[in-house]
Amino acid sequence: MALSPAPAVVARRRWGRGLSALLGFVATVFLTFLGLLAITFFIGRVIPIDPVLAVVGDRATKAVYEAARAQMGLDQPLYMQFFNYVVGVLSGNLGQSVSTGRAVAEDISRFFPATLEMATIGIIIGVVIGVPLGVIAASRQGSIIDQIIRVVGLLGYSMPAFWLGLVGLAVFYARLRWVGGPGRLDIFYDGLVDPVTGLTLIDSLLAGEIDIFWNAINHLILPASVLGFFSLAYIARMTRSFMLDQLSQEFVTTARVKGLPERVVIWRHAFNPIRVPLITVIGLSYAGLLEGSVMIETVFSWPGIGNYLTTALLNADMNAVLGSTLVIGAVFIFINKVSDVLYRVLDPRAR
Repeated sequence: MALSPAPAVVARRRWGRGLSALLGFVATVFLTFLGLLAITFFIGRVIPIDPVLAVVGDRATKAVYEAARAQMGLDQPLYMQFFNYVVGVLSGNLGQSVSTGRAVAEDISRFFPATLEMATIGIIIGVVIGVPLGVIAASRQGSIIDQIIRVVGLLGYSMPAFWLGLVGLAVFYARLRWVGGPGRLDIFYDGLVDPVTGLTLIDSLLAGEIDIFWNAINHLILPASVLGFFSLAYIARMTRSFMLDQLSQEFVTTARVKGLPERVVIWRHAFNPIRVPLITVIGLSYAGLLEGSVMIETVFSWPGIGNYLTTALLNADMNAVLGSTLVIGAVFIFINKVSDVLYRVLDPRAR
């Protein structure tokens, strides 16, 4: 008769497996981030923009140019430049911005919360509307409702973001006056709330400024809805695809044969198994909103990381460009890893 291992042995094995999984997770994140650092660094060196000229101007003498080049460390071998770049990034130093005259890390801490706020509201809109639409389309496959939802999804893939944003401003702001105009707040509210978190909605509530809170929502709802429409189209399409696969399974047919209500069959039996892949879809969609909001921020004059990145590109501000790209990539990695963790939590087979 085989003896079961002692509880202490079982506990040590579990701790060992947990520690190995944690170390593997940290190593994966570190290597991915290192690869991202390498890509951003070498892209910055291949782009035909001279960062020295952006600092000293095209009328500077050769001596001034060489002195600035040496001060920026561009006279060193490429491997030394990369080493210094990695050390600087790991210590939180992303360089100085030519456009603003401030540290890039400080600029990003100012501009990124605006993008985070808009993308978060956008993904909430996309999930709250997109998931039910996908489920309804799959449960009524081939019907007129299914066709309408598929057309809405197709429009979300086809429409240019800047065009939809301009049309939204022309109709809902300039014509109907239902929403606020460009920017995060009306000009007379600007600067009245201390930026504790950088998120205007939260900061205004913390300060007890309800008028500013509603004014911020008034300005936020249109750009967030435009972003949410694009994520809605993607989420609805993927939800429909996942649900169609589940509705053709034998366990769903068995549930229907047992006489269970259709609502229970769809939302409990067919929808539960697709929660895991939906987590990945929603995570990728959220990361896409954070990195792809450049056009929306430009159209709505939204002071976010996308607008900051566009201004940096126009001014040949390579420190700001590389720093912004690096932060967006790091956020993408973080969201992807969080999705993996949630995947393992929801699906015991993946543990």
